[in-house]
Amino acid sequence: MSTILLADDSPHAQRMGERILREEGFSVASVTDGETALMRMSDVDPDVVLVDVFLPGRNGFEICRAIKSSYRHVRVVLTAGMLESFDEEEARAAGCDAILKKPFEASVVMETLRPLIHDARLARALFAEAIAAIQPSPPRAAAAPANSAPDPERVEAAVTLALDAALPALVREITEKVLIALGH
Repeated sequence: MSTILLADDSPHAQRMGERILREEGFSVASVTDGETALMRMSDVDPDVVLVDVFLPGRNGFEICRAIKSSYRHVRVVLTAGMLESFDEEEARAAGCDAILKKPFEASVVMETLRPLIHDARLARALFAEAIAAIQPSPPRAAAAPANSAPDPERVEAAVTLALDAALPALVREITEKVLIALGH
């Protein structure tokens, strides 16, 4: 079961988001401000974070940048009210994976989240595999000595898988930064 962190200061948006996500079988942790969202990242360990752009304290753009710099597998969806305008270019530059308008419509939420959850799970598994490949496995009876080095081919394969999973987001992030630097 995937866990979703929902960061929104609107009680109505929280209730709607929680209802939709729980009915689809997700575990949901809700917070009402940006600082708490970042503090809860390690204990909630979400696959996806839905964060309101206009949160008090740290806004959604700041939270998105912080999450993307520290939790590479986590996907971030920025949310805003239907009548609230915000800079979608800034959202992309912050690294968000999608944008949702409130009030939440269940089918749109799930259509947006399903591929992101899949990507987050894949990235999480690939990074775990890469770490496991780098660390020597515990000694087994009649196996290689305990001080043996990791298999270079396994390490290369795991790193290749992890890079393949991360490359599209990395290319997008670098492209956006270059475009911003060029003033476009």
